[in-house]
Amino acid sequence: MSEPGLELEGNDEHRVTPLELFFDLAFVFGFTQVTSLLVDDPSWGGVFRGMLVLAALWWAWTGYAWFTSTLDVDEGGVRLAMLAAMAAVLFVALAVPGAFGDDAVLFGLAYFVVRAIHLVLYANVSRDDPDLRGALLRIVPSELLGASLLVVAAFLDGDARIAMWVVALAVDYLGPAFTNLEGWRIAPEHFAERHGLVILIALGESIIAIGIGTGLEIVPKVLVGAGLGIVVVSALWWLYFDVAAIFQRTRLLQATGVEQARLALSSFSYLHLPMVAGVVLFAFGLEDALHHIDEELDTVPAVALCGGAALYLLGHVASLFLATRRVFRRRTIGALVLLALIPAAAAIPALAALGLVSAVCSAVVAYEAIAHREHRVVVRHPELAD
Repeated sequence: MSEPGLELEGNDEHRVTPLELFFDLAFVFGFTQVTSLLVDDPSWGGVFRGMLVLAALWWAWTGYAWFTSTLDVDEGGVRLAMLAAMAAVLFVALAVPGAFGDDAVLFGLAYFVVRAIHLVLYANVSRDDPDLRGALLRIVPSELLGASLLVVAAFLDGDARIAMWVVALAVDYLGPAFTNLEGWRIAPEHFAERHGLVILIALGESIIAIGIGTGLEIVPKVLVGAGLGIVVVSALWWLYFDVAAIFQRTRLLQATGVEQARLALSSFSYLHLPMVAGVVLFAFGLEDALHHIDEELDTVPAVALCGGAALYLLGHVASLFLATRRVFRRRTIGALVLLALIPAAAAIPALAALGLVSAVCSAVVAYEAIAHREHRVVVRHPELAD
């Protein structure tokens, strides 16, 4: 599958390819399915199961993000293998609504295939790279065991199935944290761009939620709610892409070797998950709010609406701290305010609750854009620093 000259040495960069964007479409569908799973079962148990499924999808995606940052995948046999993996991801996504029910076996087997193809691709690339091969061998046990336990979970029932899911994901996620990261290598600009694009994918899920939530009842209050939803999504986009993404990309470019791999694992692979989870939860709360625009939200959708946006902000604060060693205080305060608003969001009409979330997110953006406008210009346009 490998082609001469495709492997990258060190931090050589390459552009995100159309194949990678095409590959991510399967995960777009998967994220949408998770939101549908939450809408269909708006209970605490439904949220927990939905987050387990999202965590599995995310870890599969991030594995391929590391792989595609190792070489240009849009050539030869690698392209065909990526398309095969995409087909397997599609089957995983199709099984998401029934991942803890009738489609558990399909989900487990398809997920195992996705992870197995990932390992095969990496094994092929590392044939002539002893350091990368050694790194891969250290991660194979946890990756295969985690995927295998999800297959086992499909044959269990009730709480035993959920417990096996938790164990499987713990094994998969903790494997890299307890192994030597020497030998792993990425193209840092490509890696940062890939994670920015997946944040866009998650935010796109909120746009879809607005469309679904609005439905056929296009009345003034629903339109106002849709507008407020767009304000929140735009604020979340701004907070990531205005300067924060530049900080993280720059720090990743500055790091080398094991330090770079550790930063990529912690700040990106681990801590982008809370951001994606926050957006998916907010999308669930937003869709429910638009369906019940004049009514008080139930507890779970109210928590999702405010808590989802808060989780996004807190995940971003943690990710930025690992990259910059700075605490972004206004984002932290904004997240705490959103959490404090949960009781109010459950006691007032959905439109008003959405207005409160919109006001908090907009205030954080406005403060950063105005109070730090000079620094922001320098970060975004370093050529003007002199």
